[in-house]
Parts: sequence; C-alpha cells; structure tokens
Amino acid sequence: MKQSFINDLQKIVGEQFTLSDKESLAVYGYDSTPELESLPGAVVLPGSTEEVSRVVALCHDAGVSVTPRGSGTNLSGGSLSAGGVVLQTSRLNRVVEIDEENLTATVETGVITSALHRDVEGRGLFYPPDPGSMNISTMGGNVAENSGGLRGLKYGVTSDYVMGLTTILPDGVLLKTGGKAVKNVAGYNLNDLLVSSEGTLGVFTEVMVRLIPKPPAKKTMLVHFPELEQAALTVSRIIAARIIPATLEFLDRVTIRCVEDYARVGLPLDVEAVLLIEVDGHPAVVEEDAAAIRAICEKHRCSFFQTAATAEEALKLATARRVALSALARVKPTTILEDATVPRSCIAPMVKLIQETARKYDLTIGTFGHAGDGNLHPTCLTDERDKDEIARAHQAFAEIFDAAIAMGGTITGEHGVGLAKKKYLPKLVGEAGVRVMRNIKESFDPKGILNPGKVF
Repeated sequence: MKQSFINDLQKIVGEQFTLSDKESLAVYGYDSTPELESLPGAVVLPGSTEEVSRVVALCHDAGVSVTPRGSGTNLSGGSLSAGGVVLQTSRLNRVVEIDEENLTATVETGVITSALHRDVEGRGLFYPPDPGSMNISTMGGNVAENSGGLRGLKYGVTSDYVMGLTTILPDGVLLKTGGKAVKNVAGYNLNDLLVSSEGTLGVFTEVMVRLIPKPPAKKTMLVHFPELEQAALTVSRIIAARIIPATLEFLDRVTIRCVEDYARVGLPLDVEAVLLIEVDGHPAVVEEDAAAIRAICEKHRCSFFQTAATAEEALKLATARRVALSALARVKPTTILEDATVPRSCIAPMVKLIQETARKYDLTIGTFGHAGDGNLHPTCLTDERDKDEIARAHQAFAEIFDAAIAMGGTITGEHGVGLAKKKYLPKLVGEAGVRVMRNIKESFDPKGILNPGKVF
C-alpha cells in the first residue's frame, strides 16, 4: 500500500491509530477461522462516526477495499482483508444511551456484548442475545453476523432486537435506519437487510437495540443421559409439550470428557449426552415448567437430574456449556467449529448422522450447541498440518451440510457465510437467491470495496 495513501489515513484518525508495520498487520491477518490467513495493507482504528465516514470515502475514491472488524472472533473468515484496509472498531466503545422509558439502548459498535448485559441488568432490564463469545465479541460484529446464543430458543437472535442502525455506506455517506418507534414500517425494511450483511453493505457505527424487563426468576438444570438418541428426543418432546426454555443446550460424550478435563465441573464420564436447561419468567411458571421438564426427562430415561439450588451453583452448571469450545480446542492444534442447523424435530437424526460421518472419515468430532433451536455445533479436532486429515474433515462437513439442507435446515445458524461457507450457499438458496443477493450487493456497493470476496 502506497505511503501517500497511508499518510492520508493518518490525517483522518491519527498516526497512532494507523497501523502499517509488518508486526501489526500480522496480528490482523487472521481471525478465529482455522486455516485462513490474509494480511491487510493497513489497519485503522477510528474514534467516531465522522472518522469512519472519512476513511470509507477515502478508500472509495482510491478503489481500496475496506473490511470492518470487531474483536476478530469470526468463525467464517469474514473479518479478513487481502491487502486492503481493516477498519477496527475497538475505539467506538461508548454506551450512548440507556432509555428506560422507551426500553432501548444505543451503543457504538465496538461495545463488548457482555458489558451491555451488565449495564442494562443493573437497571432491572434485559438484552437477551448472548453469543458464546459475548465476553469478547462486539455489538457491531453481532449485528453483522446476526449472532444468536444460548438464549436464542426463547428470545430469538440479534435481528429480533435491532431497532435502529447508523451505517456508513461504501461511498462514505451516512445512513440512519429505524428508530425508537415500536411500529416503523415505512418503505423497505433496511434494518433487517443490513443485519446479517457481514460487512458487505455498510460499516455500522451505532446500533439501537430493544430491551425487555429482566425475568424475575429462573431455574437451571443439568440432565444426564446414557443414550444420545434419548437426549436428542427429549429436546423435541420438551418443545412439543409447549414448554419454551430460555436455554436448552446439548453436549455429546466427546465434549463432556473435554469439558470435565478442562473445567472440573463434575460432569459424568460414563454418559453419552447431557442437557443444560434453564427456564425463566414468573416464579410460578418457572416452578411449573421445571417440574414438567423433569417428568419428560425421566420418561425418556435420563440417569440423573440436577437442579441448581443457588445462583453460584447455576453458574457452575452453565459453565459446562460455555467452556465447551475452549475445552475442545485444547485437544488438537486445529479446531474446526461449524454450525449446521436443522428443524428441532430433526435433532436426533442429525446428531446420529454427525457421529456416523465422524466414524466414516476417521475423525474426532464433538457435538454441542443450541439443541432447542436446532443449532448444532459439530466440532472437528484436527491438525491443519496433517493435509490428509484436513481433507477428510472438509469431506465430512460437506456431507453434514448436505444433510442439513436435505432436512430443511441451513449451512449456518449464527456464524455467517464469509469465506469458509460461500461454496455451499448456492445449494441452500439456489441460483435465483444468489442472483438477488448479488444485485443487492451491487446496488449498495457498485465498486465492490466493502469486504470483497465474502458470501459469494
């Protein structure tokens, strides 16, 4: 990248917030996606919406690509840039407003998700989306990927809470969409179009989200199953009984053993699966739902049912699920975490297929995830230096994604398409779907400077 262009970036954001030395660029040359590396030409850390606008406009005029980046927790290669400018949002970290009257929060997009949780919960309010990376992921990244989380079954995903966005378009022009009005249906729904766009249509600088009252009560339960199929069937039966837990999570035997070795939370090593279940709401309803869930679990031959007696014990039980990825990642150098998603009624056959596929290709695959909404995370433990094993892993995931699509599911429930999954997109949406998406991209970004090479 020409020094004159880097000088122009420095004039906008300051020399200390413009990185172009090899060591700094190497830090931004990867995200959380295995096997993928791509060095940017420069990294900028703007401190305001105005600075973002000026940086994007400069890049637009020069024909230089721009890739927005939050904390780099992306799992599909979406925050990698090949020779262009990485626009890092960590300095956009202000909570602009908590509006308790209208039940909204407005934050800059570099705000860490869990920080927003703590802020609003201290006021008796609740922001439900809780991606597994919430202690490091940013609100802007959550919006770009439409992140879900453990509470997605009952409360939905990020798009269900985005009320307004401040977005810098590819030519540097500022666009504001949505607002505090609960009913806002004038024109096309640009909010929903921009959510999930993976940095390809605009750069978010502020997001306004909907808040709800904090649930007054909750119960957390951990259930052991000697048979994996019975655990998966129990998930379907709980939903069929018209019970919607806040959390309904699944861990298979491979994951259980890794988690227990890592966190020592008291998980059994002789079972095929455990379910982590949490119900919340009015105290009477919580008690009723917890009793009904226990009856369903016992009917489907659970071997142990534990209800947390204290908040500390509930946190310990929840830890078993929240550390699953960290625990699995310790086993081998490369961890390929995917998110094949199927209708809830297909959880049991999907889990069985994942196990059979792992045996077919002689791989170690641990499966955990948001079983209540069908969002499973088959996680292959491998070593990218072993080219044969990596090739088998990709073959296995191709079959898993094909099966998910055949079951009426999808190739990603929350990780995005990015670089890693774009080859599967036509199978899911068809030629017409890809054509419409390309037309939208070209309408927003005719020069193709925003996060090029992603999705398509």
